[in-house]
Amino acid sequence: MDGLTFVYSLLFYIVINIFFIGLLLKFWKYVSTPAPLKIPQTPAPKTATGVGVRMFQEVVFFKSLFRGNRLIWLGGYIMHLGLLFVFMKHLRFFFPGTPAFVDTLVDIDLYTGFIFLSALIFLFILRLAIDRTFYVSVFNDYLLLGLLIAIATTGLLARFWDYSGTRAMIPDIKAFVGGLFTFNPGPVPSNKPFMVHFILVMMLLAYFPFSKLVHSIGIFFSPTRNQIDNTRKKRWGPWTVKNPRRSKPKEPVAVQPSFAVKEEPSDS
Repeated sequence: MDGLTFVYSLLFYIVINIFFIGLLLKFWKYVSTPAPLKIPQTPAPKTATGVGVRMFQEVVFFKSLFRGNRLIWLGGYIMHLGLLFVFMKHLRFFFPGTPAFVDTLVDIDLYTGFIFLSALIFLFILRLAIDRTFYVSVFNDYLLLGLLIAIATTGLLARFWDYSGTRAMIPDIKAFVGGLFTFNPGPVPSNKPFMVHFILVMMLLAYFPFSKLVHSIGIFFSPTRNQIDNTRKKRWGPWTVKNPRRSKPKEPVAVQPSFAVKEEPSDS
């Protein structure tokens, strides 16, 4: 193993630990945080089945975003679909034998990477063009979009650009990336766009648990989405409050009578 492969492998193992430990800590925080108030966003479902349907619509179709802003919904939905297909196509680098559905995606490739990149640029422009979105945007929003744009750009360059006569070959990438999971990585491909692409992906994974991207987990713990609107049927209060129907009546406290202080007559 040469020095460059050792550095990239060490970076990968450190980042993977940060990613999974950070996600577990964030997951534990969501699970352990009490939600003592009934605050479902109306109109809210009144049954558990209705909550499941609502969560499915939010996760799969971004229903609230669609009702709020159609342009942002369009860019966000295309971006997430492009990211899903790009990730599924990248599975061929992780496993020794490529699953059949991954081979199908590669065979019918419609340049989803370009669609993903175009959607990211579209969302970046919308953050600058829409006044309300521009007002609530902070530096981290632009940082994440810029990082995703850089990852998509370098990935496309590594695939389609023959940089200095050294193009990123699929077998070389698979030998390196797949070998990381078996603790026997091959040499790092000498393609510069791929090397930059790999480092940017590691930066994204290390930052993921501490960024807004963790909304992919947090949405399932949102009380405005996952609560049933049954406040008229079921008592809902802080955990420290006892049910007055079951609590024993308190014994009356004896009140001590107060006596007035008598004034002694003066000698005068």
